[in-house]
Amino acid sequence: MDAGSRYNTSSRRPFSDHKLQRISSRENLDRFIPNRSAMDFDFAQYMLMGGKVEKENQAPCSPSREAYRKQLAEIFNMNRTRILAFKNKPPPSVHTTCQNSLSPLHQSKPNNKRRRYIPQSSERTLDAPDLQDDFYLNLLDWGSNNIFAIALGNSVYLWDYTNSSTSEIVATDDDNGPVTSIKWAPDGRHLAIGLNNSHVQMWDSSANRKLRTLKDVHGSRVGSLDWNSQILTTGGMDSMIINNDVRIRSHVVGSYRGHSGEVCGLKWSASGQQLASGGNDNLLHIWDSSRASTNSATEWLHRLVDHTAAVKALSWCPFQCNVLASGGGAGDRCIKFWNTVTGACLNSVNTGSQVCCLLWNRHERELLSSHGFDHNQLTLWKYPSMVKITELVGHTSRVLFMAQSPDGCTVASAAADETLRLWNVFGTPELAKTAPKTKTEPFVNFARIR
Repeated sequence: MDAGSRYNTSSRRPFSDHKLQRISSRENLDRFIPNRSAMDFDFAQYMLMGGKVEKENQAPCSPSREAYRKQLAEIFNMNRTRILAFKNKPPPSVHTTCQNSLSPLHQSKPNNKRRRYIPQSSERTLDAPDLQDDFYLNLLDWGSNNIFAIALGNSVYLWDYTNSSTSEIVATDDDNGPVTSIKWAPDGRHLAIGLNNSHVQMWDSSANRKLRTLKDVHGSRVGSLDWNSQILTTGGMDSMIINNDVRIRSHVVGSYRGHSGEVCGLKWSASGQQLASGGNDNLLHIWDSSRASTNSATEWLHRLVDHTAAVKALSWCPFQCNVLASGGGAGDRCIKFWNTVTGACLNSVNTGSQVCCLLWNRHERELLSSHGFDHNQLTLWKYPSMVKITELVGHTSRVLFMAQSPDGCTVASAAADETLRLWNVFGTPELAKTAPKTKTEPFVNFARIR
């Protein structure tokens, strides 16, 4: 069977953008009542009489009255044309009771801000046979080259989001496999692959070629990976966290020791100064990059013990650099937010189900979580209120893995039901803000390293 046949690339009809109709209404202009205190009635009478005092059909008047008339004419001999005076501004127009009774929409002020429509069905569903149903592994990642990688048994497949092409890049034997973790390098070309036999392989995706193997990095399987520039950090079942500089022959340049169980979650902060690690021992650690050493450093910044189950789901906030979100397993079911400077827990929300993965929306203050046991859903939350915006259902088993597209709009989810689904949950590229481009250092020629 060829690599492409392992996927069912039948696409569903994509959802179009939803546009809210504007509510048009006619303004009712009320009549205005003249302000009598601001009116000059003598001048009004004078103007109504054509600017002169009528003498026709009038009885002779006394000299004093005639003098008064002359003086009045002199006073009004100026450029004054308005008769009525309105000092106060008219009140704002309001809808009448009759119009309010037409529709509930007229009772509220129209919101000019365009709301984002979130499709409730996946944009596309792909087959993912032999996907391991293991909560502690990390088998899906989406690179900056817009290609996502997924580990299926002993193989790793690449799926190009731009043209839907599929290729197999890795096929290991049973002695080395299965694949237990994958992670794209920042350049979007090199892929790190953790194996069950404790080795880590480096692959060039463009050349479909293995560059080198980091042997015996751990004492057992490598279940978690993350990059910090040229440093590949690995977490194993042996509870160790190791920093590997892939540019040099002696690649181990530092390590952290603090967990007593398998390290199933690893995430470097955007600045590269702090590392978050979660383990099967229910612990969450925050490490300082400057404190790693080759002697297994145990000087963590914070040792956080609030979770009551394995901590795999980790995600750094993109708009608050020192805020970390973490999720607990089936015995915990909570999403917690941490200030990684002080170690304080900012908030804790019980989701009611196992938290498998967390992803921040880069364009809005929102957080997406994937779950298992019992509803197998994706939940979108408003941050920081943690009001539930929507739930996305479709998977029939727990949603173990999630990855985000380079533009931050589309999310890929892989579940134990052996399907991979694409969700347009964070908006469309046209509406999304352009993310600033970051410079990445070129990778060394791995062929020179033996």
